Amino acid sequence: MRITTWNVNSLRVRLPHVLRFAEEQAPDVLCLQELKLSQDAFPEEELRAVFPHLEWWGQPTYNGVAILSKLPLEDVRRGFAGWKDDEARVLSCLVGGVRLWCLYTPNGQAVGTPKFLYKLEWLGHLREDLDRFETGTDVVVVGDMNVAPDDLDLWDPFKLDGQILCHPDERGALQRVLDWGLLDPFREKNPYANEFSWWDYQKMGFQRNHGLRIDHTFVARHLLPSVGAVTIHRDVRGWDNPSDHAPVSLDLKR
Repeated sequence: MRITTWNVNSLRVRLPHVLRFAEEQAPDVLCLQELKLSQDAFPEEELRAVFPHLEWWGQPTYNGVAILSKLPLEDVRRGFAGWKDDEARVLSCLVGGVRLWCLYTPNGQAVGTPKFLYKLEWLGHLREDLDRFETGTDVVVVGDMNVAPDDLDLWDPFKLDGQILCHPDERGALQRVLDWGLLDPFREKNPYANEFSWWDYQKMGFQRNHGLRIDHTFVARHLLPSVGAVTIHRDVRGWDNPSDHAPVSLDLKR
């Protein structure tokens, strides 16, 4: 089962890319973030031709998440249990025998701002959502997490030290999520890799490889032996009119 996560930075603009990627890479489940369209503007007809099972939570102009699947989706939930938040950032479901979260973590704007504090609170509620399940549950958490966990995930750890997306408070909040019993299989399989999933549009960020690894696929610890590969599809970032994020695929042997 191939599960792919991708911040498309406007599904309206990137729909041809999504359809091309689905044809070339054949994900079984494709989790999208930053749809940037209202609930009724979702391109259901075009996508259902490839993915028979669709769930989405749209929001005009910003946010928005979707799960596109060739497998049935069960027990679909929006948001975190017990926390009211109107921002369309969370979808979870059962698919292919795993409990899956598709997430668009808040950016945080700047260290110390109200949006930064909201980001930390949001990650705390993600941990609480996970705590509803036993640690032996087959859990997969994917999405644009807007946190680079390690200095290897930065193009220049000295220049970026302490800044947004790699601040110690953000990293600590993400680590508390992982402490539920999750692992980063990309890092487990590539302990010294200096690869990225996001490059700024400005200052030729992609061409100069000034990137960050902020799009992640986390799995329950006991699932690690079932992980075949984790692939950052860097080539997609080089397509015409691309998202600033590359898709990331997790292959699970089921």
